[in-house]
Amino acid sequence: MQTQKKIAETDDIFEYVHTANRIADETEGVIRISIDTKATINVGPFSRGGYSRHGVNACDHDFNPDTVLKPFGIFIPAVDENHFYFTESNATADFMIDALEDLWPSIKARFNPHTIAVNADNGPENNSRRSQFMKRLVEFAKKHEVGISLIYYPPYHSKYNPIERVWGVLENHWKGQLLDSVEKVVGLAKTMKYNGKNPVVKLIGGTYEKGVKLTQKAMQQLEKMIERVTGIEKWAVDIPWY
Repeated sequence: MQTQKKIAETDDIFEYVHTANRIADETEGVIRISIDTKATINVGPFSRGGYSRHGVNACDHDFNPDTVLKPFGIFIPAVDENHFYFTESNATADFMIDALEDLWPSIKARFNPHTIAVNADNGPENNSRRSQFMKRLVEFAKKHEVGISLIYYPPYHSKYNPIERVWGVLENHWKGQLLDSVEKVVGLAKTMKYNGKNPVVKLIGGTYEKGVKLTQKAMQQLEKMIERVTGIEKWAVDIPWY
């Protein structure tokens, strides 16, 4: 069996993740969420798994899709609740934080947290060195007067991020279906069940431009507003709101 890749900090990161997750789950006023994007969905009469449940002819290759959808998910482990957001634009840092903004009133009303603990992978759009992502999170924290604790899983170990199990259930749910319209994708996502619960699914309009970032000077100022854990600075970050 092939040995899973590791970096020098892997063990330290995992130790931090396990401790931080446990403390988050046991501390009143802290709500933990797990976030992640899923692979782009080509919308059109394309084969998925080599067959269709309904006997509809499918194309063998994903040529010239009618459109594409980029999914982003927010999973709340404490209540086994999923929220899926889709865009026909780009799954950028701004798209992700706009989704969190959309979900915030519900989180605030039900849990009234003083801190949000965020499990994530260190992906290109949501890693802690991504200036636009960090800028939007700092703004979010100050606007809503809520602390944010970023708890990243180590490289090559993204499968441990809780929402990854949710994506697996979704893929099995619509395997064999022809995702030939936006309405079909959104409708099928709504009928998926994870531990007996259907997700809340929304399509976000608008355009999200790639490559939005701060200047080096602006990022240096932003760094003064966040706290990084020594030794695993990229994978453990706290954002106070005050």
